[in-house]
Amino acid sequence: MAFSSIYYHALFLLLLLAPLAAAAAAPRPTPWPPQFHSILFVNYSGSLSLIDLWYDWPNGRNFNIIQDQLGKLLYDLEWNNGTSFFYTLDPAKECRSAQLDVGILRPDWLDGAVYLGQEHVDGFLCNVWQKVDFIWYYEDVVTNRPVHWVFYTGRSIHVMTFEVGAVLEDAKWQAPVYCFKKGDAETDVKAGVGYLEPQLEGVLRGSLQAQM
Repeated sequence: MAFSSIYYHALFLLLLLAPLAAAAAAPRPTPWPPQFHSILFVNYSGSLSLIDLWYDWPNGRNFNIIQDQLGKLLYDLEWNNGTSFFYTLDPAKECRSAQLDVGILRPDWLDGAVYLGQEHVDGFLCNVWQKVDFIWYYEDVVTNRPVHWVFYTGRSIHVMTFEVGAVLEDAKWQAPVYCFKKGDAETDVKAGVGYLEPQLEGVLRGSLQAQM
């Protein structure tokens, strides 16, 4: 009888502690490196684009060079003070600016994401997390590099390259002079959540942070 009682008590403790052990064992997403360069392939309901992404947290800036399929090249320059510039470098000299309440994403922006398990994506075995019903984030199990992001709208982003430590030269971070001339460009646009999403779905900007 004593042995049976000990057995059932031990079994009860195992069942009680099993969920805690499972939670403790769940992997956490790797924080982004302070600086990196990445090429992203984007598919949004059949609309395709390539994004040349430069992330530079120490200097409080993020740069997306966006090429829509058979479209114009768009430069999306973002600063940690909430200022963003969207412009072209073609003869039309198009530019608009926006001011958000928050800056670019922090390297640890995935903290608190819910672990969903593992899934094969783009030929890689990935750990998968969900962040506040806004983004599903896929990370290679072996290298811990990001592989794939899916936004709640269905926008799908495939990470083609991921160069840790790559830095774009300072001269490339300067918006053209016509972005600062109100007579020549639409500027000082007050942006809320959703205003910027058609450009990049809030990949690294405040529209994503506002959902957290």
